[in-house]
Amino acid sequence: MEQGVHFITVATRDTDVARAFYVDGLGWQPLLDVPDEILFFQIAPGVTLGLFDTVKFAADMNSTDITGPAGLTLSHNVGSPDEVDRCLAKAAEVGADIVKPGERAAFGGYHGHFRDPNGLIWEVAHNPSWSVDPDGRVRLGLVES
Repeated sequence: MEQGVHFITVATRDTDVARAFYVDGLGWQPLLDVPDEILFFQIAPGVTLGLFDTVKFAADMNSTDITGPAGLTLSHNVGSPDEVDRCLAKAAEVGADIVKPGERAAFGGYHGHFRDPNGLIWEVAHNPSWSVDPDGRVRLGLVES
């Protein structure tokens, strides 16, 4: 199997709440929206985030046990600490709970976390040592103090 991820699918308690938060609140454009079932968003070249109704997610897997890894966080890197704070404020304005306000991070950058209305946790970070080469290769390191 090649190293790669094309779809990240998360069980979501309420797709209407997810739609209100991501589409109406944050202004995201769905790639596909199947009411009462799933929302897909393209979040990077070749990468899709699916927010799948929890009951239908379990049925799709022929399972009632859909517990997954604890501590899952999706991260979004931005250009400055001020942009981190603006993103956190916008998320709070449209219904997110701020888990951790923006602060200096152990990696040397700046970050904060919010929880969307269905419980998915996002990190918004400014890490100036993170970059993507023209060929798509990610460069990541610690920020020099």
